[in-house]
Amino acid sequence: MLQTMNSPVTPPATPHTALLQYYEAIESASRDMLQAARDGDWDRVVKLEGACAVLISQLKHAASGAHLGGEEAQMKARIMQRILLNDAEIRYLAEPWLEDLDQMMSGQPRNVLH
Repeated sequence: MLQTMNSPVTPPATPHTALLQYYEAIESASRDMLQAARDGDWDRVVKLEGACAVLISQLKHAASGAHLGGEEAQMKARIMQRILLNDAEIRYLAEPWLEDLDQMMSGQPRNVLH
């Protein structure tokens, strides 16, 4: 059974539906990651990233030898575009956090205004 952080996804009736459900679950996890990034909850972002990695691994296994038809392929493309948009915004929001982390790792003091 597919599962996102919020709710389980029911097993599908066909292999094509299964593939789309994996993409939808990954999209849902990416939306949750984006919300966590907007909230500045980077620990949750990392946790959700791990959940996405598991879903992607499961998708790769399920997709071996399976091909989507025209309409399903278009749905997949739309889902992938939304995932990429979420990812781009997460990366944008993470840049300052990653810079702070890099400075801390290199021993440079943080720029803090009091």
